[in-house]
Amino acid sequence: MAKLTRSTHPAPVFPEKILQFGTGVLLRGLPDYLVQKANNEGRFEGSIVVVKSTDSQTDEFSEQDNLYTVAVRGFQQGQEVTENVIVSAISRVLAAQTQWSEVLKLARNPKLQIIVSNTTEIGLNYVEESIFQNPPQSFPAKLTSFLYERFRSVGGSKAKGLVVIPTELVTDNGLKLRDAVERLAQFNELGKLFTKWLKFHVRFCNSLVDRIVTRPTDDSQKILQQEVGYEDSLLTFTEPYYLWAIEGDDRVRETLSFAGPSSPQIIIDEDINFYKERKLRVLNGTHTLTMPLGYLLGLETVADEMRHPTMSKFIESLMLNEIVPTVPHYDIPGMDKAAVTQFANDVLDRFRNPHLDHLLLKISLQQTAKMQARNVATLQRYYEQTHEVPKLMALGFAAYLLFMKVVREEHGQFFGEIALASGGSLNYPIQDDKAGYFYGDWKTVKERAPATVQTFVQSVLSDKTLWQTDLTTLPGFSDAVAKDLNLLLTKGVVKTLESAVA
Repeated sequence: MAKLTRSTHPAPVFPEKILQFGTGVLLRGLPDYLVQKANNEGRFEGSIVVVKSTDSQTDEFSEQDNLYTVAVRGFQQGQEVTENVIVSAISRVLAAQTQWSEVLKLARNPKLQIIVSNTTEIGLNYVEESIFQNPPQSFPAKLTSFLYERFRSVGGSKAKGLVVIPTELVTDNGLKLRDAVERLAQFNELGKLFTKWLKFHVRFCNSLVDRIVTRPTDDSQKILQQEVGYEDSLLTFTEPYYLWAIEGDDRVRETLSFAGPSSPQIIIDEDINFYKERKLRVLNGTHTLTMPLGYLLGLETVADEMRHPTMSKFIESLMLNEIVPTVPHYDIPGMDKAAVTQFANDVLDRFRNPHLDHLLLKISLQQTAKMQARNVATLQRYYEQTHEVPKLMALGFAAYLLFMKVVREEHGQFFGEIALASGGSLNYPIQDDKAGYFYGDWKTVKERAPATVQTFVQSVLSDKTLWQTDLTTLPGFSDAVAKDLNLLLTKGVVKTLESAVA
């Protein structure tokens, strides 16, 4: 079977208009896919230069002439969607470690308009360093170096300013990146004229991306390759749903010409807080509150959870009855309570997608930080509205505490343990900065001693370093979590869950 290349699948070459930091599947399955669709429709006619920072290996792209396939699978508005899109929008992939001079050379390209990034959540953090290294180490330093080279080549021209859109899942990601760049400019003494150009002619946009994108399993890849008739080592699976909300004005709207009437899911607005809150609370918050229960049940993926009759009932009830009513909204069409409810129902359909292997263990990464960011405000809002204990949130929180029960440490890595239905047990990695904290606290819990469970829960919930508030001040919440955790320890996950949704 032939490999996917421009020889087997010829594609037009367009001017390089976008610089992209990151090669991950989210960028391939959302921004790059959207640029490809716009190119196919004659609305953008631009290509993307990608910078890979993690290592110098770009063979997987070059061997396919930077082509790859996005396989869209799932359901939308009750209709099954099956689409294979060959993305040819990437012109080059440059390795920052060995080709930094080529990256800087692109800064002098007058056609360049846009910079997109998806590094990691911590990738936007400020690191004090010289931007004149080859290359700089942190992403903000790389970006500052690139922007300074751009400034030097265009002489501070307004017309050659850029639009910068970070897509990292960080609140106010654009503002955070701008702050890091400005601090680096000051540390590196880049001068007032550069600072002025940066302030007035480089637009940093807060943005929100929402699309589940995964790499296929080996079996799925073989089946898809048989279907399309070529080999593709970069094959990317995604769902039909997508949203890219970008905070911007008319200048941003004009520059991002790949957005338009035919792509209503690309939203450019001066205020995108509604979309951020809706996704953070409904989709991400539900994931964080339900992942521990699902994994402790022995399930592996989100789709597995939705196929499990009891677990799926728990997820739906939690989302629709305890989370959705707390999401802030505006009294205007498309941004009102009905829009939040519709989004929640769409999310449930997305969770049911059997084509995506959305692993629960992947969702568990930094679970404690996610619980604080995604669910503490939801919990507080629920109390403000109802003055009652959210019973399903309490169970989700108890399951999280049980998931964080470390049974062993090995070379700095912490492991939990679940019992297998077939007998025996399975260790799983707890990939959380607070794993060591829980390793110590769990040692105070004695088997079949409810008082020690109560003390443990009180200690964790009252820790303001974890939650930025004292959760024991919420009437009845600590008692409810302790009760559920004791049931999980004594009755087991299955019986506790069945009782909660009965």
